[in-house]
Amino acid sequence: MQTAHLENMLASVADTMNDAALKALVELRASPQEEERIEYLGAQANEGLLTNEERQEYQSCIMFANFLGILQSKARKKLQAA
Repeated sequence: MQTAHLENMLASVADTMNDAALKALVELRASPQEEERIEYLGAQANEGLLTNEERQEYQSCIMFANFLGILQSKARKKLQAA
């Protein structure tokens, strides 16, 4: 239920963007340093070795990645429809 509501809200955000902004959003990626940190946190999480601070950081990364993934999906759909 929450995901469907979020998807609807993010579709509205994508509707406000022009093609250049949509393309930039679709191509947005984490920097190599950010990717390395996320991989490290994921490995530590799998081993049960995260500190409380690292756990919060990792959970924030996961939530943001989900948010961005949905928004990028909406952007791709809008570009394909154009």
